[in-house]
Amino acid sequence: MFRANDGHRQQGLFESTSLMDPRIVEKLKKSWAHIFYEHVFCNINEGLFADLYSDMGRPNFPINVLLSLEYIKHMKCCNDLELLDAFNFDFLVNYAVGIRTLGEVNLAERTIYNFRERVYKHCLENPGQDGILFGQFVELLHVFADKIGLSMSEQRTDTTLFMSNIKKSGRLSLAYDVLVKAVKAIPEGMRAEALAKALEPDFKTDMLYRAKAQEADSRLAILLGLCGDALKALEALPGAKQSSEARVLNRFLDEQSVMGPGGGGRLPKQGKEIPSGSLQSAHDEDATYRKKGNVGQSGYVLEISETCGKENAVQLITDYAVKPNNVSDVSMLAGRLGAIRKNTGCADVYVDGGFHSEDVHEAAAKNNIEIHLTDMTGKKPAKLPVAEFDIDAGTDLILKCPGGHKPIRAGLSKGQTSAHFAHEACANCGLFDKCYSQKQAKSNVVRINLKTVNASREREIIKASRKENTSRRAGIEGTNSALKRKGQGKLGVRGIIRNTFVSGCKVAAQNISRFIKYMRGGYKPKPQKPPLDGVLAPI
Repeated sequence: MFRANDGHRQQGLFESTSLMDPRIVEKLKKSWAHIFYEHVFCNINEGLFADLYSDMGRPNFPINVLLSLEYIKHMKCCNDLELLDAFNFDFLVNYAVGIRTLGEVNLAERTIYNFRERVYKHCLENPGQDGILFGQFVELLHVFADKIGLSMSEQRTDTTLFMSNIKKSGRLSLAYDVLVKAVKAIPEGMRAEALAKALEPDFKTDMLYRAKAQEADSRLAILLGLCGDALKALEALPGAKQSSEARVLNRFLDEQSVMGPGGGGRLPKQGKEIPSGSLQSAHDEDATYRKKGNVGQSGYVLEISETCGKENAVQLITDYAVKPNNVSDVSMLAGRLGAIRKNTGCADVYVDGGFHSEDVHEAAAKNNIEIHLTDMTGKKPAKLPVAEFDIDAGTDLILKCPGGHKPIRAGLSKGQTSAHFAHEACANCGLFDKCYSQKQAKSNVVRINLKTVNASREREIIKASRKENTSRRAGIEGTNSALKRKGQGKLGVRGIIRNTFVSGCKVAAQNISRFIKYMRGGYKPKPQKPPLDGVLAPI
């Protein structure tokens, strides 16, 4: 049964602080715990989590305590056992979660796990939504912003890849893991002899570690054949056809193999035929593969946005989202701009060239947001830059070529702007070899795609403001680095819902840490601009 926890606001008669030296109490009021209690714990909206509990039964353990402990865990970068020790014996942690007498409240390890399980099931039953944890993140963000006087009109966005709790494995290792998981789901008395051998330690050693490079395909074919036998055995079991083992096995065989000619067994697909969204682990069905730069990784991608106004003393993260890592940066940003605008009122977003796309610009225009790029993807034209043509911004008509010649006539057709020039003008032009001009019977014609024209204009805008855009965007790399130092590089959970939960807690903990540092005077004030025209500023 859900019950809100507001008893912490009532002062007790036998609180530990009543026995402390007043000077110690004064230090306590300046500690991180008091700031956390006042601005985080007291602002946790337990009503967001009411649906996790029924209307009957024993009252729940206080939600604001459980969620605060999740934040503290990722602030301190500790595990669950260390977190429980801190809850039991660290008065600062108790004070932060509204408990004033050390040892007053007992918390079982299972209670923490049950809370996470309830949040997981709620997210599973409500797909496509940001979730209650994200809603609490936004509420705390506004609490911090109001206290700091934070401007959220200017923000920067970036993505970073991370792994879940899976190992890096090749096709042989993946095939073995999928096979073993399926064989274990088959009752011992119904396992064929060949399948039973797959669980023996020597089988793994012979199949994986003693295989020569030239034997990889033949070993993979053997494992695929055993996987096919395991699938038949699973499908023969009542109810096992819908099991996770059968689902994973079916998917793996479809992605990694083809049937041989005449039904003569399964053959491995060529590596280039396997999509990036293929199964990466027998234990994590949501993880995908992506190569960024020269580094390939299996797992997920985290998108974050944060403020970047120069007037802000401290910058806070304003948005986050987790997707399989084969989802493009463009798709992620286009899908998040609406939420960013709604939750923060953002008007300007600074991103790198990897986010350049028509979809992003359309989503930005729809939400009244202006995108500022540090660069653009795609190859620059080998011919004369389009920017050197004098093209009317309103009509897109070519008014003059780079050589200074005016066209005989100009027009628009089939998504192109075209202009006709006299033969003499082009024949005597030193730029002809690099020009778009093509000779025809009566004149020379220049045809330029309107998308190329628009891209050229964007490049000129970016060129003019590259230094400013780069300066505003660069800071988010430090935020990604800070999250990785707190364990974001590889999380100890599997599945997109659990990875979103943990990532959300780490992002919120990062904001809380910055806010506490700000409240304790950890950020230097922004330097004031010098007075104009030698006029002294008033003292």
